[in-house]
Amino acid sequence: MMKEEFVDKVSSLVGRGTKDEYGELFDKVDVTREGFVDWDKLTSFLLLELNEKDEHSKSTVVPQWKPLKVLPMSHKEPIQSIVYLRNTNRYLSISKEGQLGIWADGFTLQKTIRIVTDSVKLKDLWVTSLVLLPNVNKIAVGFTSKEICFYDLLSKQEFSCQYKILDLEHTPLSMDYWYNPTDADEAVLSFGDLGGEVNGMCFTTALIALFERPTTTVEQDSVITIKWQELVNGNHKCCYVVRHKGHGKSWVRRVRYLGNLDAFISCATSNVNSIVLAWKEKERMPLRTTAIHIGKGTNDFDYHPGLNLIASAGIDNKVCLWNPYVISKPVGVLRGHMASVIAVQFIVSKKQLLSFSKDKVLRVWDVHHQLCIQRIAGVFPKCMEFHMVLYFDEEHGRLLTTFNNQITLLEAKQEIGQRVTSHAKVVSCVLYNQLFKQVISSDADSTIIYWMIDTGQKIKQFTKCHGDAEISTMALDATETRLFTGGTDGTVKVWDFNGHCYHKLNAGLDQAVEISQILMLKRTVLVLGWERMITVFRMNSFTQFFVQPSEWKGGVQHQNDILCAAFLPPQTLATGSYDGEIIIWNNNTENACYKLHPDGTDSELLKERKTSIPPRTSSASSGKFSPSVVFSESDAECNYTVTRLIFLEARKSLAAGDAADLVSCGGLGLVRFWSTTRICLGAEFIAHRDAGSIIMTVDKTGQYLITGDIDGWVKVWDIQEYCLHCTDSVINQPPALLTTFQPHVDCVTHLETCVHNGQLLLTSASADCSVALSHISGSIVGIFGQEEHWRINDIIAGKNSPKLAQDLPEQARDSDLEIMGQPTLNLAKTKLFLMENLILVCSRTNPWQNTILWKKYQESKKEIDHKPAAWKESQSSIGTFSWLHIEDLSSVYELEKPDFVTNPHRYFGEKPEKKSPDPPEIHVISETVKAAFDEKSLFPRDILQSEHKARRSHRQHGSRLCQKPGHTQSR
Repeated sequence: MMKEEFVDKVSSLVGRGTKDEYGELFDKVDVTREGFVDWDKLTSFLLLELNEKDEHSKSTVVPQWKPLKVLPMSHKEPIQSIVYLRNTNRYLSISKEGQLGIWADGFTLQKTIRIVTDSVKLKDLWVTSLVLLPNVNKIAVGFTSKEICFYDLLSKQEFSCQYKILDLEHTPLSMDYWYNPTDADEAVLSFGDLGGEVNGMCFTTALIALFERPTTTVEQDSVITIKWQELVNGNHKCCYVVRHKGHGKSWVRRVRYLGNLDAFISCATSNVNSIVLAWKEKERMPLRTTAIHIGKGTNDFDYHPGLNLIASAGIDNKVCLWNPYVISKPVGVLRGHMASVIAVQFIVSKKQLLSFSKDKVLRVWDVHHQLCIQRIAGVFPKCMEFHMVLYFDEEHGRLLTTFNNQITLLEAKQEIGQRVTSHAKVVSCVLYNQLFKQVISSDADSTIIYWMIDTGQKIKQFTKCHGDAEISTMALDATETRLFTGGTDGTVKVWDFNGHCYHKLNAGLDQAVEISQILMLKRTVLVLGWERMITVFRMNSFTQFFVQPSEWKGGVQHQNDILCAAFLPPQTLATGSYDGEIIIWNNNTENACYKLHPDGTDSELLKERKTSIPPRTSSASSGKFSPSVVFSESDAECNYTVTRLIFLEARKSLAAGDAADLVSCGGLGLVRFWSTTRICLGAEFIAHRDAGSIIMTVDKTGQYLITGDIDGWVKVWDIQEYCLHCTDSVINQPPALLTTFQPHVDCVTHLETCVHNGQLLLTSASADCSVALSHISGSIVGIFGQEEHWRINDIIAGKNSPKLAQDLPEQARDSDLEIMGQPTLNLAKTKLFLMENLILVCSRTNPWQNTILWKKYQESKKEIDHKPAAWKESQSSIGTFSWLHIEDLSSVYELEKPDFVTNPHRYFGEKPEKKSPDPPEIHVISETVKAAFDEKSLFPRDILQSEHKARRSHRQHGSRLCQKPGHTQSR
């Protein structure tokens, strides 16, 4: 059908969405621009769109691993190879001394077998590599005795030797096996040796026999020995050899045969011919080679058949991606490793890449975006020098790594459908980096994740940053190029944005303590949270990796643990403690100036609070990052506990008067405004009733105060004109409440405001493992880590402008509403209740709720619908929403047009030219200033007399010269 017909029919059939949206859909389906679409085009488009979305979702899913498991030791020497036997669901590992370990599916060691060869003594046996031949149920093992032995997996005597290739020119170092899935008789066994040579044994009848049996009579079970030179000369019809020496004399570290390219790939640790591609153009013909040169060489490589990319593990700490047909330069360079990369392997189905470096750091890369999405460090066994093998069983999600004779297992968690989360554990802190336009979040599993604020996409992830300790807080330095993280292990670490740790600050003095805040100042770093004294680190001591704290000159002034601090340039420092005491310090002298504390008697708010319902408690995991999150009502200190302190820098000019310039929050949902000039409490109000302890933040302009509670609710307050004049009486009236919304379902652990593209946004972290991005008006942009990425530039500031609480109906102004016999709910919870019922009704009859059109329709429905007057009369008097009072919309009066629109001739008509007046007569300067500026008025009398004498003398002298005889002749 044509475009107009398609738009009309589909829009009428679906019943929602605009015609412009269906026009865009038509253009996407009609990619050939034929002007019409049919059923085949539409179904093809939908299948491709869904497939692309599925592929994209797979590539962006970060693997979630179970705790690292160290398998029982069964080897004495370094492990050389690991393979998986799919038929028997077992794993094989072989070590240098020939010990073969057989592991069951649950990684219990079934038994060990000693692989031997009669060519050398047992003490001289040295295995170099092992490879599986799955189509013929055999394994091939290479030895330093320059031989390769083939062992049968199905023989009566398990792992009995069947073939033996002797007298190789060099020791085989690495091996690989490939067979044609459509013709299992066609197979290739390739190996690289210590002489820099790559050899390929190409089998044509692999299922029948790999090699021909000798003509002389031999026993059926005896070992068939083959001389290597016989294979090179072509004496075996079922096998022929191709070879090249493209690496010179460098050892061949890895070799593979790629059936889809008909090429051998090999690598060496040399800067010339680091990777060599040998193209097998015709059978039994010499190979055509092309080489890739990489500085310092490469330790390993892997190939992704779907993407047609080669990944190289560089000794120069880089992972390069190469197109095998374009080798002049890499198509991508993955930077981030701080040491030589020793192993790489693709996760083919997810289009991701695993890389492991010499400093025991494992990274997971999103190949499409060329970004590190996960970093795992600090969990692998500690050893200085080690031989390492990396093997990833993609089918079962098992990553096996070896460190000499140890095997470690990282098993991926099963991916199941669940609500969107940003982290696997409770999120403790969230920051915004204005320099890189990134959001940084940390969690209880010691993981740090970087997100793009423009799209919500994960950029990189670093795990186990503090080992098994939780990350409780973070801070950025003034340049926003260094990240400070505090853990429950009592240390503060300094990181760059590539995951490299520069310093380790011993804040807890080798004790496990909980750090609640890191405050970055110009010359010092203050660490707080577990004792009554400030722990200070001076910048001039950051010369070594381990940094010890300095002495705080002010000593101990608090009576309880310090939980938070705030700084107001140039020298004012405020600290708050568990008992509610706030101390103002001079940061330059580090001396305490004075203390702020509520009156000893309970305020009216607290008296009212004590008669209300006891505060609720958050989940057990929610309280880990705010030491005062959960309180008992009987604890008097909980009434005043300070969890956050913030200076209102925008009021710096007003603070000299009597304006409140310090805000604190904490126990019982209280927010307090203090004047550091008058040294008094100016205002206090309960921001969240029955919510226990709260947290807060303030935007840089000092206009908005944002508070969060243990139930996931967030409130935005207008404090621009609040408490500008402190008096002897404390203000108990709260500021204007702009909006209330619930971006989380559990405790809000951290709040941070940011300005992006001129818009004021809010990032919030929660114990529900999510990090949310919201507009200051309360509209939620999305959850970091969700499948569908947002476009922040499409968010229009003020689209959902906050509505003042005083503009709401009087009966709904933060009062209790009884809804259908349910318990009392405030206005914000009423909105949530109605929305949940609306979604429930729609979900029963709406199959489009997960489509893009439905999402856009829902967004458009957020605006006020203009209903006809007849709609009110036709609605039923009973039903779920029958109690709502719906009125007709107010009529819109016609605006009075301005005069320049109704009478344009008065303003835009041509005006007659007017004769300009003659310019005024300009007086001659000589006439006007002659009398006023003569010599007598300008110069002193002495100068004028001396000048007069000089002139007169000159004239007399001239007259005497003229009177002398002969004067004329001489001239």
